[in-house]
Amino acid sequence: MCGIAGIFHYQTVKPVDPKRVERMTTALAHRGPDGAGVWTAPGIGLGHRRLSIIDLAGSPQPMHSADGRAVIVFNGEIYNFRQLRRELEQGGARFRTDGDTETILAAWQKWGPDCLKRLDGMFAFALYDLDKRQLFLARDRLGVKPLHMARLGDGSLIFASELKGLTAHPMLRREIDPLAIEDYMTWGYVPDHRSILKRVEKLPAGHFMLLEHGREPGPPQQWWDVGFAEREKGSTADLSAQLLHLIREGVTSRMVSDVPLGAFLSGGVDSSSVVALMSEASARPVATCSIGFDVAAVDETSHARNVAQLFGTDHHERIVSSDQFGKLGRIAGMFDEPFADASALPTLRVCELAREHVTVALSGDGADEAFAGYRRQLFQAREEQARMVLPARLRKPIFGALGAIWPKADWAPRPLRAKITFLALAESGEAGYARALAILAPEQRQALFGEAMLRERGDYRAEQPFIATMRKAPARTGLDRAQYADLKFWLPGDILTKTDRTSMAVGLEAREPLLDHRLIEFAARLPLRQRIRGTQGKWLVKHTMERYLPQDILYRPKQGFVTPLSQWFRGPLAGEARAIAGSELLTGNGWFDRKALSRLAVDHISGRSDNGRVLWQLLMLEKSLRHLSPSA
Repeated sequence: MCGIAGIFHYQTVKPVDPKRVERMTTALAHRGPDGAGVWTAPGIGLGHRRLSIIDLAGSPQPMHSADGRAVIVFNGEIYNFRQLRRELEQGGARFRTDGDTETILAAWQKWGPDCLKRLDGMFAFALYDLDKRQLFLARDRLGVKPLHMARLGDGSLIFASELKGLTAHPMLRREIDPLAIEDYMTWGYVPDHRSILKRVEKLPAGHFMLLEHGREPGPPQQWWDVGFAEREKGSTADLSAQLLHLIREGVTSRMVSDVPLGAFLSGGVDSSSVVALMSEASARPVATCSIGFDVAAVDETSHARNVAQLFGTDHHERIVSSDQFGKLGRIAGMFDEPFADASALPTLRVCELAREHVTVALSGDGADEAFAGYRRQLFQAREEQARMVLPARLRKPIFGALGAIWPKADWAPRPLRAKITFLALAESGEAGYARALAILAPEQRQALFGEAMLRERGDYRAEQPFIATMRKAPARTGLDRAQYADLKFWLPGDILTKTDRTSMAVGLEAREPLLDHRLIEFAARLPLRQRIRGTQGKWLVKHTMERYLPQDILYRPKQGFVTPLSQWFRGPLAGEARAIAGSELLTGNGWFDRKALSRLAVDHISGRSDNGRVLWQLLMLEKSLRHLSPSA
């Protein structure tokens, strides 16, 4: 696992200053504390920071191919590199190292861009072909590893694993994009189709770019997609056997390492399943790490401890409390862009804990998106049934009126919080699902934004690209489309960004076995009944894992990595909540209405409403804007 950066002059071939590339890679030193390297040639410069995982001493980067005709910097792991290497050797390829990086070089030279379809792994890399004078940028299927890019006024394209690698270049202007704030206040993160800084782009998951000197860069080209239009056939027993085989393959392939390896363990279905299969494949106790909270209602360490005892793991725990929020500035610096998923704090803490014992940790990320494990997906499936019964001309006036008069009722038991459901039923399936996923609905954002923001965003609404993603999905049903959008929009923008930044910040490699692309493709073909039955999402996964895990782990209500924000903002963080309205970074430029922010804090602290999540969102935005300011 590593950090990469580079400069490519696409207009005219000019010398690249190696010190600029070195400055960019130095900003990524946390991603690769074990080594650094820079290579330049006319019109191109590549930089690398290395965290040694495979072939510890033999694969420094930037790396040249055996014939010297191609150079690569690579962030990630290729899990099938040994099989690929044997195939390439049979075709005459020669290798000087024992790692996966050189395998990508040989695969490029044999298959060109089609080499991507043969790579099983997580990756972002930049490969320069000296013969063709082409730069090949590529990102893995699901977006586990990031790649940011920006075109500069001197006719160059710069790229880096993280935004901080780009901001280290003196020619990049730090100009905030107001549309990114609209996106962020909707989703709690800046999706991959945008960046917080104008002129910065992210290479989309499953895409590549092929650049040449003397030619303007074209748009990224998609090389992988997941389809929900086909359906697997077979009995539950047959499908369960296939599923177990694919999960086992995903886990065991990601246990290959030349350094100590362990797992995150929350006590939920996904991480417990990974630990179960790791324990099955390992002759030694698996090192497991869990994080709890100082608020008992959201603390799950007892469940993790039970799973650890069941499989005899080498288990480690740590508690997160509100007095650790001195790290907020550090978190903002890790993510560069504003990031409001509050589970970033406990994820950072579990990464810190894991790094004390291992260098690689397996996670349970991805199963909820692929197998319909989120409550919102279950609601979407039910709402789509209602939409099929009632035409839009009846739904819109009936449910729109109910949604308008129904109280928000944050304090009420979940079944009584029907406002969002009514409003969703009044809309199309795509618009309804966007409303279910959003932190703030359009009317709520309207109430918080100042005049300048309302003017600058114009007719754009953050839901528009999300709805477009659902509508273009290769899918049969509303649930299919919702899961497709979760995999394309939510997973890379939120879940994988969180895991990448927090793990890399402490020099830990995180691997996601449940995001093996064959497993994801199989999940997308499952009949709906194998995904959802009654009130149970992720049904086939739970059914399959009954041979390993107890019922109280498999079938207890899903909780997730819930951080007790509401309690903290009414207690030790109440001062932070009150201070938000006074932030010049938020209100001084007219982006937010000062009185609206003040009411938000007062109503929350008094208990009149639960605004904890939105207050956290605003707090992290303020911290990020401070971090990104030119004087930072």
